[in-house]
Amino acid sequence: MAKRYAAVRQKDCVSCGACQAVCPKSAIAVWKGCFAKVDKELCIGCGLCAKACPANVITLLDREAAQA
Repeated sequence: MAKRYAAVRQKDCVSCGACQAVCPKSAIAVWKGCFAKVDKELCIGCGLCAKACPANVITLLDREAAQA
């Protein structure tokens, strides 16, 4: 499993779908046109979504820190 995963600040997401379009593992989906959601199990932490996000609301988090 990857060491990092993407996390979306959902309240600020503009639902443009840019992250969904660039994700190589289809780990991101725009939920009901409201905000992007990341499937942590599929996410490989590559960061492409964070770079593509025009609203700058995606960050990469360490899996180990999230489990602690």
